[in-house]
Amino acid sequence: MPYDPSAFPPFAVTVDLVVLTVRRHSLCALAVRRGEPPFQGRWALPGGFVRADEDLAQAAARELVEETGLRVHDPAAPAQDNGAHLEQLATYGDPERDPRMRVVSVAHLALAPDLPAPRAGGDASNARWAPVEELLERGGHGHDGEAVVPLAFDHAQILADGVERARSKIEYSSLATAFCPAEFTVGELRRVYEAVWSVALDPRNFHRKVTGTPGFLVPTGGTTTRQGGRPAQLFRAGGATLLNPPMLRPEV
Repeated sequence: MPYDPSAFPPFAVTVDLVVLTVRRHSLCALAVRRGEPPFQGRWALPGGFVRADEDLAQAAARELVEETGLRVHDPAAPAQDNGAHLEQLATYGDPERDPRMRVVSVAHLALAPDLPAPRAGGDASNARWAPVEELLERGGHGHDGEAVVPLAFDHAQILADGVERARSKIEYSSLATAFCPAEFTVGELRRVYEAVWSVALDPRNFHRKVTGTPGFLVPTGGTTTRQGGRPAQLFRAGGATLLNPPMLRPEV
């Protein structure tokens, strides 16, 4: 029998982005307020439909540029000031997740250093960085006094999965450096771990662990006083992709 496309129900594919950064020592995610139905007026993760002429990675990279102005950083190339780490997170295909039609979303996780205020684009009427704890709350009020309403679609689950991916992955990989500029201090890196894990770490033990892990950090030969106090040594990310021993998350 010849293949008949009309014999199968149509469905669409989207990409949703969990874009994480550290702002004012808090782990924050990019949220956009939907300007169109469904869920008009609700906060959601940035994303959009995959175009017919692009693959999933291209769609995610395009949405990242459109929503944040960030381009994907090629790990094989020198660090870029505006580069972002981007990786595929998970696929979400509940038949009821989108009231318009059957929509399968391939979520991606994007990490970048401290980012500027976002700009709204596409069908988004507003955009903001918000602490992940606030976006995942199910009631009460946010820092701006606005009543907390669950994220649109299944984006709360996607965000929770993205945050847990980041929290677990920085234990055994060098992913935490994706939250840092090209050159950073050990103190700045420690504050990334503290923000992502929501814990306080002992500065001396942390310094000993990260500087004693082969290939994790490479001294640049420079120093900085941007954090105040005495000049602090600057490092860049080394070539190690796996940490041995891992930086285990403290039990809280």
